[in-house]
Amino acid sequence: MPSTAFTTSSGGGADDASLCKLVSGTSLKTRSGGGAAGDHNGSLLKFKLNESTFLASLMPKKEIGADRFIDSHPEFDGRGVLIAIFDSGVDPAAAGLQVTSDGKPKILDVIDCTGSGDIDTSTVVKIDSDGCIPGASGASLVVNSSWKNPSGEWHVGYKMVYELFTNSLTSRLKKERKKNWDEKNQEAIAKAIKQLDEFDQKHKKAQDANLKRVREDLQNRVDFLRKQADSYDDKGPIIDAVVWYDGEVWRVALDTQSLEDEPDHGKLADFAPLTNYRTERKYGVFSKLDVCTFVVNVYDEGNILSIVTDCSPHGTHVAGIATAFHPEEPLLNGVAPGAQLISCKIGDSRLGSMETGTGLTRALIAAVEHKCDLINMSYGEATLLPDYGRFVDLVNEVVNKHRLIFVSSAGNSGPALNTVGAPGGTSSSIIGVGAYVSPAMAAGAHAVVEPPCEGLEYTWSSRGPTADGDLGVCISAPGGAVAPVPTWTLQKRMLMNGTSMASPSACGGFALVISAMKAKGIPVSPYLVRKAIENTSVPVGGLPEDKLSTGQGLMQVDKAYEYVQQFSNFPHARYEITITQSGKSTPTYRGIYLREASASQKSTEWTVQVEPKFHEGASNLEELCPFEEHIELHSTEKEIVRAPDYLLLTHNGRSFNIVVDPTNLRDGLHYYEIYGVDCKAPERGPLFRIPVTIIKPMAVLTRPPIVSFAQISFLPGHIERRFIEVPLGASWVEATMRTSGFDTSRRFFVDTVQICPLRRPCKWESVVTFSSPASKSFAIPVVGGQTMELAIAQFWSSGMGSHETTVVDFEVESLYRNTDIFLLYSLNWVDSKFNKLCSMGLTVNKDEVLLNGSDAPVRIDAEALLASEMLAPAAILNKITVPYRPIESKLIVLPSDRDQLPSGKQILALTLTYKFKLEDGAEVMPQIPLLNNRIYDTKFESQFYMISDTNKRVYAMGDVYPSSSKLPKGEYTLRLYLRHDNEHCLEKMKQLVLFIERNLEKKDVIRLNFFSQPDGPVMGNGSYKSSILVPGKKEAFYLSPPTKEKLPKNSPPGSILYGLISYGKLSFAGQEEGKSPQKNPVSHQIAYLVPPNKLDEDKGKASPACSKTVSERLEEEVRDAKIKVLGSLKQDTDEECSEWKKLAASLKSEYPKYTPLLAKILEGLLSRSSVGDKVHHNEEVIDAADEVIDSVDREELAMFFSQKSDPEDEEAEKIKKKMETTRDQLTEAIYQKGLALVELESLKQAERPSALTATESTEGVDKTGEQSTPESGGQPDLFEDNFKELRKWVDTKSSKYSTMLLIRERRHGRLGTALKVLNDMIQDDAEPPKKKLYEQKVSLLEDMGWSHLATYERLWMHVRFPTSLPLF
Repeated sequence: MPSTAFTTSSGGGADDASLCKLVSGTSLKTRSGGGAAGDHNGSLLKFKLNESTFLASLMPKKEIGADRFIDSHPEFDGRGVLIAIFDSGVDPAAAGLQVTSDGKPKILDVIDCTGSGDIDTSTVVKIDSDGCIPGASGASLVVNSSWKNPSGEWHVGYKMVYELFTNSLTSRLKKERKKNWDEKNQEAIAKAIKQLDEFDQKHKKAQDANLKRVREDLQNRVDFLRKQADSYDDKGPIIDAVVWYDGEVWRVALDTQSLEDEPDHGKLADFAPLTNYRTERKYGVFSKLDVCTFVVNVYDEGNILSIVTDCSPHGTHVAGIATAFHPEEPLLNGVAPGAQLISCKIGDSRLGSMETGTGLTRALIAAVEHKCDLINMSYGEATLLPDYGRFVDLVNEVVNKHRLIFVSSAGNSGPALNTVGAPGGTSSSIIGVGAYVSPAMAAGAHAVVEPPCEGLEYTWSSRGPTADGDLGVCISAPGGAVAPVPTWTLQKRMLMNGTSMASPSACGGFALVISAMKAKGIPVSPYLVRKAIENTSVPVGGLPEDKLSTGQGLMQVDKAYEYVQQFSNFPHARYEITITQSGKSTPTYRGIYLREASASQKSTEWTVQVEPKFHEGASNLEELCPFEEHIELHSTEKEIVRAPDYLLLTHNGRSFNIVVDPTNLRDGLHYYEIYGVDCKAPERGPLFRIPVTIIKPMAVLTRPPIVSFAQISFLPGHIERRFIEVPLGASWVEATMRTSGFDTSRRFFVDTVQICPLRRPCKWESVVTFSSPASKSFAIPVVGGQTMELAIAQFWSSGMGSHETTVVDFEVESLYRNTDIFLLYSLNWVDSKFNKLCSMGLTVNKDEVLLNGSDAPVRIDAEALLASEMLAPAAILNKITVPYRPIESKLIVLPSDRDQLPSGKQILALTLTYKFKLEDGAEVMPQIPLLNNRIYDTKFESQFYMISDTNKRVYAMGDVYPSSSKLPKGEYTLRLYLRHDNEHCLEKMKQLVLFIERNLEKKDVIRLNFFSQPDGPVMGNGSYKSSILVPGKKEAFYLSPPTKEKLPKNSPPGSILYGLISYGKLSFAGQEEGKSPQKNPVSHQIAYLVPPNKLDEDKGKASPACSKTVSERLEEEVRDAKIKVLGSLKQDTDEECSEWKKLAASLKSEYPKYTPLLAKILEGLLSRSSVGDKVHHNEEVIDAADEVIDSVDREELAMFFSQKSDPEDEEAEKIKKKMETTRDQLTEAIYQKGLALVELESLKQAERPSALTATESTEGVDKTGEQSTPESGGQPDLFEDNFKELRKWVDTKSSKYSTMLLIRERRHGRLGTALKVLNDMIQDDAEPPKKKLYEQKVSLLEDMGWSHLATYERLWMHVRFPTSLPLF
């Protein structure tokens, strides 16, 4: 995700206030106005901003020496440097992003690497005689006659425009559109009410049935219009896209009329055609209302159109920090205003702004293709494996072979250690950047009352080390700026802060150095440039462990360039460090990190392998063979970390051993380094560094376990860390934080972190604001036996203008009956209080419980560890997971250039199709355990899924982080899309198992029972509730499986019911809360495997004896077989129809008046797919229906159903079923006859243009109360007679037969009632929505003159019934 911590509009003031962080011995001092390293430290009291320093603080450059560098070298302002911005997309129309300082185009290409803006334009159409083409949305589009198209082929597609917009832009547009829609709807309501009032005035006592129906119709119109405002859900306009080849390039035009208020605006013919952005560097704007910029790119020979928009302001802001050029306001320039850039959108609009593997891979491909010098990526997240994964492999190739410099944000998960994110803070080839704030930034950009006296790292900036001991943060740079944002935000600039902002600031600094190197003819090597930046950075803070927060310090551009000039002739190599514990080959590390208590209790020896790595293509003879360096090894603390004094290093590398002895260290955090210096040129600085981080946790030894702290005080920006060895068996702690003795509000970050193998850091965090003295309580999960860091920080700007310290009591007491921890901090400058931490505990033998489907209960053992504890188990099953295998798999080679790796290999895609059905609406989530929850630390490239119904409507999309989606009842298709360049890997996944997890309804949640005896579940006695455990004594109880009666429906055999089990409860929890495992901070998974279904008890029972003779039964079997043959015959051709008619006529003569046969003949007529003469066909249907109707003795049938039958009389039940079948055949015949009568009537009216139209019928309802009907001249109304007959047998308001009621109301001009009936039909429809019903709805709305509603429903038609599934 984007690494932005806080966002504030430029006019909105600060995100928080700031004071001075008091750290003794700070190396970096800042002068008044935001000076940088080496300047005289200014007095805080004299700190003042003037207009120029204020503007400069909004886009900080002085802090990293960029302003000094450009002042000295104005021609080295980034010129000749190309930066790839991997982000949410860059708006080419944003302020400062049009040209460079030397007049060149600023943005050379804009690419959507995710595919979120892709449109399927594979449909090809031709222009007609009127100069029109059919658009993919169904609209007829006029083509501009001046457009060149030699082939005459036009590719068409369409897009729901909200799919291209951000949530905030969509929200703004919805408000505007709703306002316009409301005006039209209110106008329609007023008109409908007026008609109703006029009717009531004329017919004050409407007793006549017709008049009542007329009034009901008018009332229904009013009611319908009023309900529309409540159910209004704007899915947005549709844009038609047309793509063609003009003989030179692919061209694109859009029809955006649905976005415009004016009917003549947005027409396709008026659109100025665009081509791929890199060709002409032109962009468009959808409409004046949205002012959203977009560009287009065409792929796959016109079959795919990519419309590129940004998915948040983040990317434009980042690009502005790095490269913006404002000739009218130079102080607001980005760091490198002369640099050019390409925008690689990696944030997927379909997922909000989440990055995808597809986006990351395509972005790297584009960066290499454009021969970029730099990549900036202000995205990232936590990882379980540092410096690992397919993306990291590709980055290594890009850096080492193609010589790009990759800069990325370290993350915003501080202040605790081990919080750097991937890839920026965890990958060796990427330069991870932390976020720094200077006094000038605090005063200007953040508008604090009283800025800090010196610069410091933002509180939320992520800290190292990584799990494998690497430093994590490489350097720091200003982490906030007021920079350009997209035009759709309706403002030019915005304040954002985060490591997302620090990364482009550093990237811009790198661009300045590279610009100078290129101008001076110095070969650009990522290894040299990185070494120059790191070795010339100025430390922030005076303690060794500050490097874990700030890296090597605040970068200094001018000093780095001096370094490059001085040492450019030295070998360009990076030094790969691989560390193992002596005697072991695995695991390998990049640093030494001793964190757990056992590691700090003894000396350890480590083997370090240093291997110089040259860029791919380096000359064996000229670079590799001559390479030899005499390295002097230094330790920052020889008593703790000992290493050899010297090392002879050649191209093949060298190993050496070091010894780490932490035994005499005090509790807490310690940081050291081993670094190597070139003996012949020590001024080069460290060639490599080996970070050594040692955490010595405090042991909890007393019984009861108590640890004391005293006299801990906080000022703004201060961070206090405590490391505790969590006793084995602990599961959570409870904490209370109390504050007192302050005036203005105080904001604290409270974090805990534990590191567990092959897991992301176990992090708990809370941001607490105290506006006045108060207390806050927390429940914090922990892992027993692992070191826990407790980090408490007062936010860097909290307490602005106040000179009072904060007094805090922090009590931590674990009351979960695994292990209890009690902590009390008293934080006061003067007053000293006794502070304590105590632990107690209980352990169970099962963290996760599996019930295997048998009737046997599961035994669970419990034991108190340190003190008497209450055991109160609770367990529920609230989810069900059903496994599915794909029904289809399709592996293809992706055709476009954007999917060809720099190595030349083409990426392949595997699409797996799964089917599942929901008997009821439910909240579901697909899960793929092999692939989920990993973006960077996986060797697979990417995944993406879509869930659609039988109408192709997409209900859900997702990737590595699947989310729950509410789906209505129905059948669904899930398509899973996997990408990789290794065909063998994808072949292995063709039978990949996917799980559909469904949340159970509240009524279906199963609460499990506990027993003290193994037979308890069967005998029903020995229920277990709770118990007090005494230390050292074990106790056992049994968990019962659910009874079969409690299993939810639609839980097939092999599916798994999941839930939670807990063994204790919060001390401050209520009685009821303690019964819910999910209410406890720590609970464990419980699973129940659904067993095979029980046998059907009725199966195998003998059927009652038949009273018919053998010959009678044989005759019936023969007759039924003939009818079955008739039903199986096809009627696709004239010859087949003729054969069917012959057999039907033969059977009718053989079995006259046999209702099932006549019903089958009617069914056969209705099943014909192609009908030539529709009039004749409908007449045949009417005749066949009449034959069915006449074959039934309706009086006998009515008499039968007027009497009750005995359900226990088997013979009576058989007769009842037969009569029900006959009734169904009768009603179906009447129903189909009615439909045929209406269609026949419509066909005949079409032949008589003067006949009464439906619209004319709508206009009124005869004011005398007599409604006009289609029949005239006193002729009988056949449809009405047929409807009355149907009403005798069925409820015409039921979902099956309400179509007849709808037709009847519409024929009589009662369109309001017809609309009500139709709405009821749609709501009662249990199956997926039927397109014909919604088409009728649109038709009705048009007939009633409600164009705003008709337009609304047409847009929804594209949502409910898309012509095709979207592209991945």
